[in-house]
Amino acid sequence: MEKEKIKALYFDKIAEINDYNKAYYNQDNPIISDYKYDRLKIEILNLEKKYKFLKSKLSPTKTVGYKVSGKFKKIKHKIPMLSLSNAFSENNIVDFLKKVRNFLKLNNDYKMDIIAEPKVDGISASLHYVNGQLKLGLSRGDGITGEDITLNLKTIRNIPVRLKSLKFPKNIEIRGEVYISKKDFKNISNKFANPRNAAGGSLRQKDPLETKKIPLQFIAYGLGFVKEKSFKTQSEYLEQLKKWGFKVSQHINVFTNIKDIMKNYIELENKRSEIEYDVDGIVYKINDLNFQKRLGYISNSPRWAIAHKFSSTKGISKILKIEIQVGRTGALTPVAKLQPVNVGGVIISNATLHNEDEITRKDIREGDVVTIQRAGDVIPQVISVDISKRSPGSKKFIFPNKCPSCHSKVVKEFNSNTKKKDAITRCPDPNYSCKAILKEKLKHFVSKDALNIEGLGKKVIDNFWNKKLIKYPYDIFNLDLNILKKFDGWGEKSIINLKNSINKSKKILLDRFIFSLGIRHIGQENAKVLAKYFQSVQKFFEICKKLNTDNQNYLDELHSIDGIGISQIDWLKKFFLNKQNLIIVSNLINLLDIENYRLLVKKTPLSGKLIMFTGAFENNSRSELKAIAENLGAKILSSISKKTDFLVVGSQKPTTRKINEAKNLNVKILTEKDWNKIMNK
Repeated sequence: MEKEKIKALYFDKIAEINDYNKAYYNQDNPIISDYKYDRLKIEILNLEKKYKFLKSKLSPTKTVGYKVSGKFKKIKHKIPMLSLSNAFSENNIVDFLKKVRNFLKLNNDYKMDIIAEPKVDGISASLHYVNGQLKLGLSRGDGITGEDITLNLKTIRNIPVRLKSLKFPKNIEIRGEVYISKKDFKNISNKFANPRNAAGGSLRQKDPLETKKIPLQFIAYGLGFVKEKSFKTQSEYLEQLKKWGFKVSQHINVFTNIKDIMKNYIELENKRSEIEYDVDGIVYKINDLNFQKRLGYISNSPRWAIAHKFSSTKGISKILKIEIQVGRTGALTPVAKLQPVNVGGVIISNATLHNEDEITRKDIREGDVVTIQRAGDVIPQVISVDISKRSPGSKKFIFPNKCPSCHSKVVKEFNSNTKKKDAITRCPDPNYSCKAILKEKLKHFVSKDALNIEGLGKKVIDNFWNKKLIKYPYDIFNLDLNILKKFDGWGEKSIINLKNSINKSKKILLDRFIFSLGIRHIGQENAKVLAKYFQSVQKFFEICKKLNTDNQNYLDELHSIDGIGISQIDWLKKFFLNKQNLIIVSNLINLLDIENYRLLVKKTPLSGKLIMFTGAFENNSRSELKAIAENLGAKILSSISKKTDFLVVGSQKPTTRKINEAKNLNVKILTEKDWNKIMNK
């Protein structure tokens, strides 16, 4: 499969998983919501396992936590509470450490301390202390905004209301995990599906007295906002936490080599059952806090940490039926409907079968007894078939040659790179005739990472579609809500709430709008890259409409954007070639208040500058220099054009061709010395 197409498939599945976050984290009954969340997540992580280049740039999920419920006051985190990239093998850890060394430009002889901490399977929370007094407690929320659950957190007995030591920063945010011990959970297991859900449900009680009834505990491990810190490493910080009165894991070690890291991993996995709380892996962090600061973040995860998941939990079930689901990109995904089975504390009723090739390779059939695996203790998948228990009348599953929704002949696109057909079977639907694709596009449009319209969940979209109230995204904003009074379940309050939610969604950031369009190969990351480059929806729309003209300049401009490849450009061309898409985008631009992309930095000498780097640099890696430049408001290019402001040339092995191109186009060339002068201003 072509690399760019693999990335596109990966981004598409990430977009879908966010639809399940609210159900997974905010509902008291986790059985269905956990399954839905996990079913999709396995597809993402399987891609990461198979294609290592995905792990280098993207985290397993592009969402962090859950969308705030509205029960509590919403407060923005001073520093985002981000998720972690995942690792499942020694090679993943080696790759992680290699990237850290390259970014920091450390040689192999440098002994870099790695701190290993058990990954507690609980609910993340942050505690804000001012002059040693607990003033505010927040949930993770969506990673950017959390819920004020201060009163509920204060009911947890081992959270200090006041820091015990006299030596503490005037203002500090301490992060950790709220959990229920295995022993305590036995006494309340009849009320909750698992300890994690018990902790989550308890923290979101409106009455703190109800929260107090549940034996919650808090274990500290993370540092958020802080002023005047006296510690230089994560291990020093953890020791300080103990002095302040916090519980810290006893199973923490510092290592300098992969051999000891893996030995510790095996030892902890073998004795995980003996630990008082649920542990689903180990978190590795760069111990040096200054290194952490330099490494910074990529997307929704830090560069300086990674979660190493423990091996999977397995169970046996029976496939009752194999169903074909059609996604918004036309991909036909086979899903096994299972006899419900408890795997590691979670009831699994469905599992993805990925594609036709996977079914053929494993010879999976309806009625088969199969082994179900939850990779990393969370993710469900079918790993094998018990042939000995197959019934004599069993028949091979025949993958449909027509779309189950619109009955169009399905296709497997030819991959020009591999010279083979792709594994993914798709409904081509170029003319908006497939009901399933249209509905999935609408669901994507209103999803959390797009328009984020509360009250327009999957079932509501299906209902509105069936009643012919909506067909295209812009129909949502022209919807006569008074019609809803005729339908069951729609009272005055729910109609008002939906109206407010729709109106609220009209104000949207440019990158979210681009992502909402559901253009194939344009996931969240590519949408951000495009938004950052074009800055306004008018410019984005203007350029994209002209991609199908004979003017090569428009194509060259897109090709120069760092992070945008051939596949992304091809699908932008295809999308905007479709007349219906042009109508949809044009109408949406008129209906919505799309905010121009704004750099979250103060004006600097590099603000808005188009910069390209070449060669190796003496004191910093090129990756770090790019990150610094972007933080200062610059746009990073992958190729030179006449619009390029600077070509920054490293002192070691620069590309002569790029230098010559810059000279021919009169692009200003900066030496490493010139660059350092700009940075030191």
